[in-house]
Amino acid sequence: MKKLINSKKVDFLQSLEKFRGYSDLTIKSYDEAIIEALEYVEILEEENQITINLMPYRIKISQLNPKTISKKLSAIRTFVKFLNDNQMKASLKADESVKVAKTLPKPISHKHILEALEHSEFYEKLLVTMLYTLGLRISELSSLKLSDISDEWVRVLGKGNKHRDVPLLNTTRAIIDEYLSNNSPKIFLFEANDERLSENSLRYTVNKVFKRVGLKVTPHQLRHSYATALLNSSAPIADVSELLGHSSMATTQIYTKLGSALKQQNYNKAHPLCGDEQ
Repeated sequence: MKKLINSKKVDFLQSLEKFRGYSDLTIKSYDEAIIEALEYVEILEEENQITINLMPYRIKISQLNPKTISKKLSAIRTFVKFLNDNQMKASLKADESVKVAKTLPKPISHKHILEALEHSEFYEKLLVTMLYTLGLRISELSSLKLSDISDEWVRVLGKGNKHRDVPLLNTTRAIIDEYLSNNSPKIFLFEANDERLSENSLRYTVNKVFKRVGLKVTPHQLRHSYATALLNSSAPIADVSELLGHSSMATTQIYTKLGSALKQQNYNKAHPLCGDEQ
């Protein structure tokens, strides 16, 4: 039975890419979670109904970080839902959710981003600027086509193959124009040997840029920085949610908590009676 379920995994992973638009990295994490789980779970079959007992697997991964455990179990739940949607009746046993503490994103200050840009080559400057001024996921930037870029807007293909339009700053447009005047990509903005640059390649470049100024920064932190800057300047949360391509405003609300925390810190530093609160 495990062999049959494993054979369905290939179709499942293809569906994540084709219909949900998941990144290669996310698909790989789903694949690894399912492979690992199938080594330990108990599978019972009765009257054309498959029951997958997660308990042996949960015991195996119990020492991991709660967030990691939650992600692994979420991948398995999504896979089982796929099985049910494709005429294979399956259910999970010992499938209780793991409580994960919500952590605030860690944006990079505007000052530090400008400092990194000062020490960047032109291609690197364009890459960081695109992430910071458009709030893109690294997967979205990797797949960004020249035809998606107009004078004032960028059409972004996000999760679930959903499109959204993000305003393009004049300064960013100028950097793109200068880049194109010295390079000749054919389809994608970032290409090498007529092929789009991978997410890992772009991610490595971002890491390298900020390492020069003594910082460890991921592309997703630049997306956090974009969202936080907008909300701290009183942009409506509904607009920010749409610009980020979030399916729900609840996802965007974590940034409002971050903004409140920053305001509290600034208040504590500024008010003469808050000396003991710092």
